[in-house]
This record gives sequence, C-alpha cells and structure tokens, in this order.
Amino acid sequence: MGIKLVGAKELEKALLKKAKLTAVKDTVRDCGAKLQSGVQDGAPVDTGTLKRSITLEIEEDGLKAVVGPHTEYAAYVEYGTRFMQAQPYVRPSYEEVKSEFKSKMEELVR
Repeated sequence: MGIKLVGAKELEKALLKKAKLTAVKDTVRDCGAKLQSGVQDGAPVDTGTLKRSITLEIEEDGLKAVVGPHTEYAAYVEYGTRFMQAQPYVRPSYEEVKSEFKSKMEELVR
C-alpha cells in the first residue's frame, strides 16, 4: 500500500510560510499515535503477536510518522489468501486518520 503526495513542494513552502513547524510536528505525532492505536485495536487477535508488533516511528525530524506491523504474516491477514479471508485492520484505521490529518494540516496552512 503506497501513497503519492502530489504538490509536496508547494505544500512544504506553504507550511514553512504559514505554520509553525512545531504545530506540524505535533500534528504528525498525534495522528501517528492515533493511527497506531486504531491499527492495534482493529488487529485480529489469536496469540497477540500481530497486535504487539504494530509500532510507531517518528522520522525526518518529526515530519514523518511510520506505523505498521512487523510480523511476516501481517499482509496475509490484511489482504487475505486463497485459503483465508481478508481481515483488514490497517486500511480502515488509515482512512479514518487520513481525513483528520488532512483537515488539521489544511488548518495550519490557512
């Protein structure tokens, strides 16, 4: 699953001009934490290994949040296989947090 951000240069210029960088970093951290919590809450639990493997890493000096599971079978659970039905737990949380993140970033640019 990938995301392509179109207009990143323009966004960066607008953020640097109109928003305090600390507010942007706070938004990234808060939305990242909310995403991690949502993914963990939505993860199906058998042994709990998948749920425990979901981490949040803040990178690029606080401008990037990386949330994801670290088990070999995480994608099989998310997307399913021919033997097992999909049990999405990342995408639903991502879609929920994405709109909130976008809204908060738009507020900071105004």
